[in-house]
Amino acid sequence: MEKTKTVRKWFWVWSFDKEEDWLNEMAANGWLLESIGFCTYHFVRCEPGEYSVRLEMHPYDEAYLSFMGETGAEYIGRMMMWIYFRKKTADGPFELFSDIDSRIGHLDKIIKVLAIIGAANLTIGIANTFGPAHLGWINLLCATLLMYSLGRIQGKKEALEKERMLHE
Repeated sequence: MEKTKTVRKWFWVWSFDKEEDWLNEMAANGWLLESIGFCTYHFVRCEPGEYSVRLEMHPYDEAYLSFMGETGAEYIGRMMMWIYFRKKTADGPFELFSDIDSRIGHLDKIIKVLAIIGAANLTIGIANTFGPAHLGWINLLCATLLMYSLGRIQGKKEALEKERMLHE
């Protein structure tokens, strides 16, 4: 029986929740996320359902990693600004966001990053369109994709805001 597995899989930024669901499904089937790389997930065998996995867009912060360790969460690694944690299910529920407002705050962080990178690509794309290499289309394509991502995340935020209004 295999003891390790590597899976190459792509997730769009707006489907981070689907990525998290997939990682938890893998853990439920006895494959625990051991490390992460660009579109590459390394798993090791574990008891099915022994761990829960969570991910969050969060800048590197040693104090935050230490705090998460104190809660029983293990730092797995990071990919760009995304940070991955796991925790034994026997220790109880594992949630990074305790309420709707904290989930909205997380989406706001994602929106801010996408807007900054998208605006930078748009500016560079426009500037390079008139340059000698005419490679501005690459940045314009990236800006378009980032703005689409921004819209998808904004849609998730608006759905949470509606849900919050229903609970008030």
